[in-house]
Amino acid sequence: QVQLVESGGGLVQPGGSLRLSCAASGITFRLYAMGWYRQAPGKQRELVAVITSGGSTDYADSVKGRFTISRDNAKNTMYLQMNSLKAEDTAVYYCNANARQLFTTYDHWGQGTQVTVST
Repeated sequence: QVQLVESGGGLVQPGGSLRLSCAASGITFRLYAMGWYRQAPGKQRELVAVITSGGSTDYADSVKGRFTISRDNAKNTMYLQMNSLKAEDTAVYYCNANARQLFTTYDHWGQGTQVTVST
């Protein structure tokens, strides 16, 4: 059974920092591209950052220079370090694991963790 469990969300003031974690089980973690997505109220889910199985990273323009995605294959865990947080970063953050093998795509989601940036 595949499980992706996010943690580390919460309430933080503008300019503050949080580190999200995504612990994976039931998959061969090192073979998966991992990503963080977020969904704010009334908006579509959007990609925040992605890290490939090889360690390459990419970010949404809105978070470049503020957020850092990383992974620890030994711990089957992905992280998102979020600095200089803004009110517009408020959203539910979701962990995603994605892999393709031949003609099959494997795509898994976590339940999400709330991040609220407010005074």
